[in-house]
Amino acid sequence: MSPSLLAFDSSTETLAVAAQSGARLSCCNSEGGALASSQLLPQVRRLLQQAGIRLEQLQAIAFGAGPGAFTGLRTACAVAQGLALGAGLPLRPLDSLMIVAEGVRLEHAQAPADIDVVMDARMGEAYTGRYRWDGRGWRTVAPPALHSLDSLHAAWALRPPRCVAGSAVPAFAERLHSGAALRLAADIDRAAALMRLAQQRWRDEGGIDAAAALPLYLRDKVALTVAERAALRHAEAAR
Repeated sequence: MSPSLLAFDSSTETLAVAAQSGARLSCCNSEGGALASSQLLPQVRRLLQQAGIRLEQLQAIAFGAGPGAFTGLRTACAVAQGLALGAGLPLRPLDSLMIVAEGVRLEHAQAPADIDVVMDARMGEAYTGRYRWDGRGWRTVAPPALHSLDSLHAAWALRPPRCVAGSAVPAFAERLHSGAALRLAADIDRAAALMRLAQQRWRDEGGIDAAAALPLYLRDKVALTVAERAALRHAEAAR
């Protein structure tokens, strides 16, 4: 029987929350972004009620640690720590890019075992990672990184991708040079993929003490100046 877990991720514009107790699974994908901080706890309470389990009856809490939006990562980590410390539960941090790989695996039968996740990081950059499905779980081939398009293309020239998936695919469109790789957008049931990944990682790695949990920040600078935004628009128009 599946362990009883609560999982949530607010690293993107979608707030994904899922709760599982045995065979009972409740999932919700809703608008995140600026709303995540006010909507996360009400969604947690609602889904725990739907799953028929109280917080203290859970075995662990999983959360999307990043990479992703700065405020969203802080929100998820802080809420996870607060709930876990109050209920005496361990945490299972999750690679937020790996959630996309898991969603693609089950929703696209044609996807190969190796998937490059590319998420739009704004400011002309992308969060990237390469993951391999081994038949039982995911293995990280290339850990999460922040790339400009030029540096990403240079990395792909050395190790060409077989499948590219994520929000950067439609965001960058023809400017994303992925060769012959299969290209897929991030149109997945994020909450369901989140819980499947949480179950896998809890099974394989267990949890950590709540006090030790940290978000994964890959960018120190979170906004461009007016001049930098103008330069970026000019460069994009010239391509």
